[in-house]
Amino acid sequence: MNVRGLLEPLYERYLLMQCPQIPVHIAIIQDGNRRFAKETGIKTADGHRAGADKTEEMLDWAHDLGIRYITIYSFSTENFNRTEEEIRELFRLFKEKFIRTISDERVHRYRIRIQMVGDRSLLPEDLRIAIEAAEEATKNYDGLTLSVALAYGGRNEIVLAAREIVTAVREGTIAPESIDLQMVESHLHEGKEIPPVDLIIRTGNEYRTSNFLPWLANGHESAVYFCAPYWPLFRKIDLLRAIRIYDQRLSARTR
Repeated sequence: MNVRGLLEPLYERYLLMQCPQIPVHIAIIQDGNRRFAKETGIKTADGHRAGADKTEEMLDWAHDLGIRYITIYSFSTENFNRTEEEIRELFRLFKEKFIRTISDERVHRYRIRIQMVGDRSLLPEDLRIAIEAAEEATKNYDGLTLSVALAYGGRNEIVLAAREIVTAVREGTIAPESIDLQMVESHLHEGKEIPPVDLIIRTGNEYRTSNFLPWLANGHESAVYFCAPYWPLFRKIDLLRAIRIYDQRLSARTR
């Protein structure tokens, strides 16, 4: 084992001591898969696969830390502008990973609930079937909830919720005067009960939140942590550094 391998566990413990307050809900913008692939000389598809593998590794960290909700930004509505080949490879990878969760021992041991947020109508049927199977297999789990944002755009999510409410008003099941913040929230994300975001993490040295969960994150003034590593290179140390920022911000607000 090299020096780094010896020091990292010690540094992790040091960081953990600085994080007495663990966020309930962390949202992650997993940026840098393509740049990682380019800089390491591998195919773009392999860069995305490395990112997907990192997500699986992160589930162990989240379980150890007691994080209850994680939402990952895997594919935005803007990503449909990518090449057909890259989109096809991504959808194949998503399908594979959702199918794998059904038999993944870690998912069942940690009682991880898997669900998708986003516009399902924009996804191919075989991917939708795989997603629904994973959701069905884990729907009763009460450990960590992993929400995968696919074909997702924050403004589009609010538009979809507005359409549902308008339809209900027209049908007479909702009175216009009863529309309030709680009702709008209940129609977001297909009615899934996802709590406000405590912390947003973006990898890849980008400094923007890219229309990610605007109602749950911006509306609740979540902490934001930007870091340089590409997502496939993200470490538990980086996660703990982000949580330290959350803890410091929360402590400052409660003084």
